[in-house]
Amino acid sequence: MSVRIRMKLMGRKHRPFYRVCVMDRQRARDSKAIEEVGFYDTSVADKSKRVSLNMERIEYWLSVGAQPSEKVNALIKKVKKGKFGVALAPPPALAPKAPEPEPVEEAPAEEVVAETATEASAE
Repeated sequence: MSVRIRMKLMGRKHRPFYRVCVMDRQRARDSKAIEEVGFYDTSVADKSKRVSLNMERIEYWLSVGAQPSEKVNALIKKVKKGKFGVALAPPPALAPKAPEPEPVEEAPAEEVVAETATEASAE
């Protein structure tokens, strides 16, 4: 029996919540776990509070040969280093731009045509 440390999907549609579990590799994603060692909640705004892991138990399971999944391995590294980054604030709301007035047709163009016509008739 090979053992994996992986995430088990909980929660509802569009609101995922994961439990970090120690499971048999051949079990389904949401089946019974050997042990639950933490959780990962994607909807929490503060990135450092999204993950809670029992590092003592994870170290024990790693020492007896359990393999973490790729995502859980990334979470373990972030918890050990304490590097979660900072969630970006949403961009500020901008007021809508006022439409620019359309340019007015210039009247001198007609005067120029009229002047050239009077000059031609005067000659």
